[in-house]
Amino acid sequence: MTKRAYNFNAGPAALPLAVLERAQAQFVDFKETGMSIMEMSHRGKVYEEVHHEASSRLLGLLGNPKGYKVLFLQGGATTQFAMIPMNLLSEGKTAGYVKTGSWANKAIKEAKLLGSTFIAASSEEDKYMSIPDVSKLSLPENTAYLHLTSNETIEGTQFHQFPDTGGVPLIADMSSDILCRPFDLNQFGLVYAGAQKNLGPSGVTVVIAREELLQNSPGHLPTYFRYDTHAENDSLYNTPPSFGIYMVNEVLKWIEEQGALAGIEAKNQTKADLLYGTIDQSGGFYRGCANPKDRSIMNVTFRLGSEELEKQFIKQSEAEGFVGLKGHRSVGGLRASIYNAVPYESVKALTDFMADFQKQHG
Repeated sequence: MTKRAYNFNAGPAALPLAVLERAQAQFVDFKETGMSIMEMSHRGKVYEEVHHEASSRLLGLLGNPKGYKVLFLQGGATTQFAMIPMNLLSEGKTAGYVKTGSWANKAIKEAKLLGSTFIAASSEEDKYMSIPDVSKLSLPENTAYLHLTSNETIEGTQFHQFPDTGGVPLIADMSSDILCRPFDLNQFGLVYAGAQKNLGPSGVTVVIAREELLQNSPGHLPTYFRYDTHAENDSLYNTPPSFGIYMVNEVLKWIEEQGALAGIEAKNQTKADLLYGTIDQSGGFYRGCANPKDRSIMNVTFRLGSEELEKQFIKQSEAEGFVGLKGHRSVGGLRASIYNAVPYESVKALTDFMADFQKQHG
């Protein structure tokens, strides 16, 4: 077998090898139909079984909370930045946003085009290297919802507790950390995620929402941008990204095999501890970017003493088979994305490389 890369890409990102191998085995002939799942009708019984299985498996991993529905959509989290205010921000209401970095800012920008918004909390003063305190938020009576980004992929920060918003629906963009740990879905009105980091391949967007939020979308909206269109049609109003949804179902099976969300969280914490430990114990040769209490267990951001040294680190790491360690172009530096599917062995190989690099250049 070809040697696998040490894949630390931020998204599209690593998929579990076991899932890729299963998909490969079923690729040409799915369940003895003589067809690939990519070739069959989304209205047919064989595909519909996979579609509904993925939805029920996802809710099962979240404890089967009552009154929630899963939608499989397209357009990425970016389309949800607009669909959420389109559907939920009505006249006379205002939408609260927690401003934590690059992705939160993109969501705010879209919402401002569609209605009244306010910033409920922000870490802008800290250059987004921390998570603001949201434990005592004061929300206006006419707040339609409060939106936050649970994990900022670019800056490397993550919410470790979520605010209690009372009767105001809490909405979270969980694109880069969904299913990395257990969480209480009942705290949220709606969560959404592009699949390409922790759930499957790019092309599928998952929305999990309270059923009442998916009803009675404003009548003036185009059909496809109405949540009620997709809820009433079980995400089969138009042709869904069927192969992507099949892959999501396979990834969810794999998560169950890892001990479900508690098992996944333990593995993720072990990987994060190893990598942050290497950074913190380097005597300042490596410097973590995010405030230690708000560090992400999915995206580890760090710097070296100079940009020249960082370029050298990238060049040498690529020669050793490491992929995706360059920081986002907007912030520079270095970043290792250690999503669910990144094996411990890859993180161990990275920390060994980091120790060798420090010996050479320290």
